[in-house]
Amino acid sequence: MRFHIRNIIAIIFGSAIMGFGVNYFNIANHLTEGGLTGITLLLKYIFNWDPGITNLIFNIPLLILGWRQLGKQALIYTIVGTLSISFFLSVFGSFRHPIPNDTLLAALYAGVTVGVGLGIVFRYGGTTGGSDIIARLFNKYFGWSIGRTLFLTDFLVIGISLYYLNLNLAMYTLVAVFVAARVIDFVQEGTYTAKAIMIISDHAVTISQLIMKDMGRGATLLKGRGGYTGTDKEVLYCVVSRNEMVRFKNLVHSADPHAFVIVNDVYEVFGEGFTLDEEKNPLKK
Repeated sequence: MRFHIRNIIAIIFGSAIMGFGVNYFNIANHLTEGGLTGITLLLKYIFNWDPGITNLIFNIPLLILGWRQLGKQALIYTIVGTLSISFFLSVFGSFRHPIPNDTLLAALYAGVTVGVGLGIVFRYGGTTGGSDIIARLFNKYFGWSIGRTLFLTDFLVIGISLYYLNLNLAMYTLVAVFVAARVIDFVQEGTYTAKAIMIISDHAVTISQLIMKDMGRGATLLKGRGGYTGTDKEVLYCVVSRNEMVRFKNLVHSADPHAFVIVNDVYEVFGEGFTLDEEKNPLKK
């Protein structure tokens, strides 16, 4: 129950940030958005309809169509997100701040605030309805990927906006949508990347002992076989923080200058040495 309450609070908080950003930057500077939110903004510009109310009205039939695809928990979170974003789109209707003669800055601010809000919603398992439900339905009945459907809906809505907005505003909207997408990824993945390292060496055991002794990191030895030589080899796998990489490379080079090393970014690490002992965790320093 605590887990669900935490997630619901986070979804509401993220929806509040998004609702504020849409009003304070998008609507104030006549920018639109992608997906269903973009349609509600166009209706606001053309008919002066409250975007919170239109967002709720459009989402009701989508929730009815998609409730079987969402599952119980996802459905509850989606309802919370839909109601929250509709509420905050209306509540923050009087909070609008035009930025004259600098639409690019308005687009950047809009992208950041919408991205932060949606990123928080997605990080805690929620959605704000709209295009997400459409994407799930198209994935089931037509086999379209969710990413492809979301891209097409955003592109279609921005294309339709050209009937009301001029080309410059539509292009600035694309900037806002792009920035929002990058910020969403940033919020979901976190601000820190660790490094996952795989080492193929004839001295893997020696290297693993040095890693554990000199760096205090764990290491896993895997069994491997050379594709060309057919000989058995030890493959070493470990995860270290980014600020330990220089030290790690020097350590490996000192043990085996000819070691084959592969380094990948890791956005989340759980377990001993990372999340179980946070006070000793180099990633937290």
